[in-house]
Formats: sequence, structure tokens, C-alpha cells
Amino acid sequence: MFKPLYRLRALASVCAVVLIGLTPAASAFADNGQPEVATGKPAAAAVARHPDVSVGAQYDTTHVYVASADLDAFVTSFLATFGGKASPRAVFTVTPTPSKTASQYVQTPVGMLSVFGFETAIPYPFGNERTGYLVTDIDKAVQAARAAGADVVVEPFDDPIGKDAIIQWPGGLTMQLYWHTKAPNYAPLQSVPDNRVYVSRYEVDNFVHRWVRFSHGKVVSDDKNADAGVIGRPGETIRVIRIKSGFGQMIVFVTDGKLPVPFGTETTGYSVDDVAQTIERAQAAGAKVLSQPYHSATGTTAMLEFPGRYIAEVHDGK
Repeated sequence: MFKPLYRLRALASVCAVVLIGLTPAASAFADNGQPEVATGKPAAAAVARHPDVSVGAQYDTTHVYVASADLDAFVTSFLATFGGKASPRAVFTVTPTPSKTASQYVQTPVGMLSVFGFETAIPYPFGNERTGYLVTDIDKAVQAARAAGADVVVEPFDDPIGKDAIIQWPGGLTMQLYWHTKAPNYAPLQSVPDNRVYVSRYEVDNFVHRWVRFSHGKVVSDDKNADAGVIGRPGETIRVIRIKSGFGQMIVFVTDGKLPVPFGTETTGYSVDDVAQTIERAQAAGAKVLSQPYHSATGTTAMLEFPGRYIAEVHDGK
């Protein structure tokens, strides 16, 4: 979360969901518990001890890092493609260590964005987190994540409107958890985006097991012979796992890591009514088509690159 001047607190309330961190809080180095998945305890018992801390998919934000000079062009292009609105642009410190970034929160019918255009070097490990998830209680969320087997990369720290932490799962998935003193209230999305995750066959079962436990989610499909054309390798098959939870939708691609450009560089897939019309709007707004529409049994998919080099997948509602 950033540290705005007091005259900008109203703006901070609007933009709050996008932010990563404010001033450093006192460190809490004591661990809140060992991963329960390694203890052999029944999964049901572990889940019962750790409640569902999710709030809703409309509070999930994809974290987008662009060059400061490209921030306006990116936001304009993305809104022209998907509709919605953006918070006013302002410059803040968004990390627990010194830095400066221009930042905006972008709210669209197909998903939310936290956009950062750093004017200084980006302190480690910021920039590695893919998404921010609102939780009902940051301490309980971190405890639940630890119990499910996640690492805490950045310990919880305070900001004027809440708390934040960054965690990482087996397989390398890094995300932000955030909590607000005054809970935000947003209407449900028109369509819930996919958090697109690429994991090796060596870690996928471990990751899925732990994420489902933490999120109280459900594996809705596990296709071991899906059309690999959806990740740029037509004529081959891959394993594709779809998970739903209170944190939204996740699609897990199990690959050998040999991915053609631009696959693997995207973090989010957006569901749209018409892929062709979406591409036309995107191109008119300055975006490029990196992967032409591919048609499979699960629908049509394409890859776009927006100004600032933000890469996103779009697919039809099928």
C-alpha cells in the first residue's frame, strides 16, 4: 500500500485495492505455524481450523508493472478495449522500503488491475507478485497460507487503510494478500477472469493440493489430454486444471516449460462476448495481436499486447 499525503486520503480510499504496501511496520518474525500438509493430519481437520478468508472475485487485482512513461497509454488502451474506469493518477511509495511509483487502479467489467509505473528501481521482491487478493483478516490469511504450505515472502505490514503481505506457493506462484480497515464494496464482475498459471508436472499436484486447501476451492475439471494449441503448441496435448474458489478462477497449465512466445508471460485471461470484436477494439486502441485467434473445443482464444508491454489472453464466454 502507498503512503499518501493526508489531503490524498480520499484518493487512497478509491485506489486502495490496487496498492501493495506503505510504511514498514514492526516486523513479526515469529512463525504462525508449520505447514499442516506436511504433518499427515487429515485435510478436513486442517480446513476446519482455517476459515475461508476470501471476499470475492471482484476484489482480485492483476498487478501490472509498466514503464512510467507508458502508464497513461496503457490505461487508455485497456479501458478502450474492455470499458470501465480508472482512479486518478498519483505518485506514491508503494513498498515497505524507499521507492516511488505512479499508480492507478483500473476497474473494468472483466477484471480489476493495479497499475504501477515506477520512477525508481523496484525493491525486491515487488514486481514478482501476479495478483492481489482481498482477505477478511490478514493474520488469519497468512496463518492459513502457512498451514497450507505457502512461504511468506514479505511479512504483513501496516498502512493507513489496512495491511498487506506477499506469499509464494510451490511451483513459484507469488501473490499479494491485502486487508482494509474499512471494507470496500464493489458489484460483481460481468465476467470473472482466469488467473493463468504455468506449473511443471513435478510440482503441479503439490501446488493444486495446497492452493485448494487454502482457498477452500474446488477442482472443476482436470483434462490430461487438452489441446495444447491454446498455449501455442497445436497438434500436441497438455494437462489443464481448472479451479474455482472465493478468490475467483484459476487455470493451471502443466507444461515442460518449452513455450513459444508469448505464452507463459501472461498472468490473466479475460472472458469476452466476442473475441474478434475485442481484438478490433484493442488494435484501434494501440494494442498488438501476438497470437492470432485459436479455435478449440473449449472456445476461441487469442493473445494481446497492450502499450507498456502488458500481455493478456482473451477468450470467448464459451
